[in-house]
Amino acid sequence: MSTLQVELVAADRKVWEGEATQVSARSIDGDLGILPGHTPILAVLVEGDVRIHAEGAVRSAHIDTGFLSVNNDVVTIVAEDVDASKLGL
Repeated sequence: MSTLQVELVAADRKVWEGEATQVSARSIDGDLGILPGHTPILAVLVEGDVRIHAEGAVRSAHIDTGFLSVNNDVVTIVAEDVDASKLGL
């Protein structure tokens, strides 16, 4: 099964990095669902939860605003402020 390489970064630190089967976030154009094989995209994110499906669980982090990029199954999410209390790390 294919996976995504995901990196979640706040302005002051790397919050989470690892493999995932799916990533969901809210952009200025609506909700995004990213699966392996997704076409390259650069999206501006709005305040809300980023959900990362990894290791048989859904990990969630609340972000303010930021952006998400996808290229060759690498997903990078950058936000000014990230509340990672629900990531379960």
